[in-house]
Amino acid sequence: MKRKFTALAVAAVMVAAAAGTASAATTGAPGFGYHKVRAGVPVHASRFHVQSPDLAAGTFPAGAYADVFGCTGQNAAPALTWSGAPAGTKSFAVTMFDRDAPTGSGFWHWTVRDIPASATSIPEDVTNGANDTGATGYLGPCPPAGDRPHRYELTVLALDVADAGVPRNATPALASFALSAHVIGYARITATAKR
Repeated sequence: MKRKFTALAVAAVMVAAAAGTASAATTGAPGFGYHKVRAGVPVHASRFHVQSPDLAAGTFPAGAYADVFGCTGQNAAPALTWSGAPAGTKSFAVTMFDRDAPTGSGFWHWTVRDIPASATSIPEDVTNGANDTGATGYLGPCPPAGDRPHRYELTVLALDVADAGVPRNATPALASFALSAHVIGYARITATAKR
């Protein structure tokens, strides 16, 4: 009985692998799977509104793409404006996250924090945190050539503190962890990019 089960299990794995390969072959995309990642925003957080003239079509314009990793964009961050943040907001943070990056943990392209509560867009003199390359500031999309379209979440977080105490050299994951305890509202745009 054990041998039968093992043979069935092996057959099931082979069928699943073949299906995954066929699926990747038909889409022209690498055969990477997906797994869920926690949202980073508490379920009780209220929603407010964010918009971007640069992302109105739901995709990134050419100039917003990265200027590294084989991409030839201008690495120009999209403009964001927001309104309707909840009462009690003492500062904002902005993040850009690619949940489709073939890393197993997504890819953080942008972290901005310590934005004053009076702001309705990202000020010029704001604190840019690190992205997942280790550099600071905005890094535009540059998904692998031929991969499926990647979804980039641009999120404005309303925080209940003026300063969440995030170290200047914090990685994006550490910054998000520190900010998550102070999120009282959020606004999000999801835009796609592909090559």
